[in-house]
Amino acid sequence: MPTPKQHRWRIAAGEYERHEARRGQRHAYSRLRAERSALVVIDMVPFFVDEHTYALGVVDTVNRLASGLRIAGGRVVWVVPAADIEVNEEFLGSDVAAAYRASGGVGRCRDRLWPALGVDDGDLFAEKSAPSAFFPGRSDLDERLRALGIDTVLIAGTVANVCCESSARDASTLGYRVVMVADANAANSDDELNATLHTVYRSFGDVRSTDEVLDAIASDRPRCADPSEAGLGQRTTSTGHGAWSTT
Repeated sequence: MPTPKQHRWRIAAGEYERHEARRGQRHAYSRLRAERSALVVIDMVPFFVDEHTYALGVVDTVNRLASGLRIAGGRVVWVVPAADIEVNEEFLGSDVAAAYRASGGVGRCRDRLWPALGVDDGDLFAEKSAPSAFFPGRSDLDERLRALGIDTVLIAGTVANVCCESSARDASTLGYRVVMVADANAANSDDELNATLHTVYRSFGDVRSTDEVLDAIASDRPRCADPSEAGLGQRTTSTGHGAWSTT
């Protein structure tokens, strides 16, 4: 197995300046309410992670982000390709098309994920039959998140400039507050990742690091002398999340 590798991500200074001049602040969503937020982790399955250095490099970051959001009261969604995922054989060629059709694996969604991911029994699981997890008719994720009162989605996973960007764009079109978590997304190169981050930050949502996301969530929580008073010690795997899980 190759050594995991971290991306060198960046947003150009000029893009930060553009938004600061337009809206008076660098980041669109300075307030992140955990209970209205969902981390949507895209396609972290063996087909896309095994032998891919950058995808391997975000596993620990995704786990840390998921754990922090759960503790704060947010939701974690693991999205995998469906068995009936639509592929354009004329465009891809027969061999590549066949590989993509099988990319999601078989069995329960949680069993199809990369094994080092820290999945919790209270997490949600979803399938998508298109690149985007939010394209109408290709996934039920939008309806399920709305039923839970979610208005903010944190996008992570792989491949950043294909399924992750597609999901971010469609989530924005549907009215969600979108945050692309820069160091929790993996592409095939820094250039490809940074092109996606530029596009999302410019037109579809915010781009933040994992540390920034967790800090924003923590700063929105009430101050309590005892963490258990804020519910930090009360979250268990017997929450109601499992009723929404697709196993």
